[in-house]
Amino acid sequence: MANPPVSSPLQRPLILVHGGAYDIPETAHQAHLSGCSNAAQAGYQILAQGGSALDAVEAAVRIMEDDPTFDAGLGSFLNADGEVELDSIIMDGATLNFGSVAAVQRIKNPVSLARLVMDKSGHCMLAGNGAFQFADKMGIRPCRTQDLLHGRERERWEKARSGEQQKYDEFGNPLEMPSDTVGAVAIDQNGKIAGATSTGGTFNKLPGRVGDSPLVGCGCYADNLAGAASSTGQGETFMKIVACKTACDFMKSGMTAQEAADATIAQLGTRTSGKGGLILLSPNGDVGVAHNCRNIAYALQAADQPLHAGIENAR
Repeated sequence: MANPPVSSPLQRPLILVHGGAYDIPETAHQAHLSGCSNAAQAGYQILAQGGSALDAVEAAVRIMEDDPTFDAGLGSFLNADGEVELDSIIMDGATLNFGSVAAVQRIKNPVSLARLVMDKSGHCMLAGNGAFQFADKMGIRPCRTQDLLHGRERERWEKARSGEQQKYDEFGNPLEMPSDTVGAVAIDQNGKIAGATSTGGTFNKLPGRVGDSPLVGCGCYADNLAGAASSTGQGETFMKIVACKTACDFMKSGMTAQEAADATIAQLGTRTSGKGGLILLSPNGDVGVAHNCRNIAYALQAADQPLHAGIENAR
């Protein structure tokens, strides 16, 4: 993990969040740093007061869903029909219980709906209109579609409809085309681990498209015995290697969190040519951040050190 390096496990409680991995324009750096910092601080406040890792990651992700900087909640990409469809997951490492929602519309904070799926539905995953109906049953008032729209995304969608050509960077990513999926992993004072991920998906996606984010083991995983991970990037490629479960299995086999993160991203590149990044947390408080695109935005708050936020550059 770059600047500052983490060479030994951190004292619990701790929380690590990410705010996307791509060629983040310098003009957007401060917004990403601020957004990740605010999320980490909100989650850590819960942990410092004796709260659970599960509550902490939900709170952190909600902060980022409400921040239009990111492709999650407010500010999400539009699909090909000009609609906002959201995916999210939350997982409890103590029980391996998880809840997720996919392709759900008009829900301001899908991570909290995912939490209700886990706690109240008897199921692990709900999608589309079924997830929306469950939200209504749970008393979540739907927002308007325009409440999730950001002018930046409407403009980007209009350009795509007009046939305007995209320009690409040296990594093959569309310039100014974010991969701003958000996520968090945490360990609480009792040593329990949790993870969460939330996204608006890929730009101009087909209606009903579901990426890696809400799929257990792909966009998120948490297990007290193995660790926790959250990913961001080209979802179809992360699904192919079940990236977050793979990373946790690497840690369980003896790798440090950073070694496991690096190995997973290396596998992503060699097996699928995919691009993106992930964050990792081991059961003993070891953390790792890895990516194979230009940048990844993240923030870390642990009991033995002040908040650290950064935008890591490609090695």
